[in-house]
Amino acid sequence: MNSKFDTLFEIISDSSLDMPQELLETHHIHVVPFQISFDEKTYEKEIVEISSREVYERMVQQPDVFPKTSMPSVMDYYEVMEKLAEAGRDILCICMTKKFTSSMQSALNAREMVLEKYPDISIEVMDSTHATALQGLFVMEAVSLRDEKKNLQEAKVRLEEIRGTGNIIFSVGSMDYLIHGGRVGKMTGKVATTLNLQPMVAMKEGELHSLGVARTREQAKKKVMQLFCKYVEEQQIDLNNYRVATGYGYDAAEGAAFHQDAKALLKEKYGYDAKDFYSYQIGATIGVHTGPYPIGIGLIERA
Repeated sequence: MNSKFDTLFEIISDSSLDMPQELLETHHIHVVPFQISFDEKTYEKEIVEISSREVYERMVQQPDVFPKTSMPSVMDYYEVMEKLAEAGRDILCICMTKKFTSSMQSALNAREMVLEKYPDISIEVMDSTHATALQGLFVMEAVSLRDEKKNLQEAKVRLEEIRGTGNIIFSVGSMDYLIHGGRVGKMTGKVATTLNLQPMVAMKEGELHSLGVARTREQAKKKVMQLFCKYVEEQQIDLNNYRVATGYGYDAAEGAAFHQDAKALLKEKYGYDAKDFYSYQIGATIGVHTGPYPIGIGLIERA
């Protein structure tokens, strides 16, 4: 990826940002991948060695197999940072919430190693406090600040100010993966699984919050939007001052339809008609915890 362009710093993120490849390339974002394993022996790097689509296909084909993730290593981060530092570039590294993973610690350790070799370079490592599409939106705000010619410290200060405004509301196809990953209590999970209920969940500042359940997939999608609109109205949010994205898993057609329905609803209710209203495929790093059928919508204040 070409790093010789007219900005004051470079942006790195771990692969939890779930941003489409064309956006990564267009906005010069460097990605350090998580690794995925279906047998706890062979690990493949997300995006580089195995795509999210391939992971979801295997999950659908092998519903009794629960894949695992492994965070990026110190050397994974070091290799990316060292190349940029060698080119004389300052670096902003944005990591998945540390409440879910130690990816940020790997980045911090790599930072120290790079600074020993290149002490004149500035490297900032940030906890996004988010994951998946919401982390992608946060990274896009970093891109906006970088492209406005903000320096590294100016960008960091503004990102810290907006970080807490992020929220994502979603549902999943079944409780099985959340139960297996320890994200919900076993008794609650067993009841929901027996009744075939679909949980409604919010993620804000790295914490998961239960918002109830729905009985069918269609009800779940409608309830996601109802809860999102309720949040917007309770918080008195002007969506035109926010960046918004929908997210989906295995079913791209369902994701596209959900995105169009959300776009029409938000325009009708709030006059929201942003050209950068994104639809992200939720990547494998989060997908192994949600299962193959997550669907949701998130937002974060614009920088």
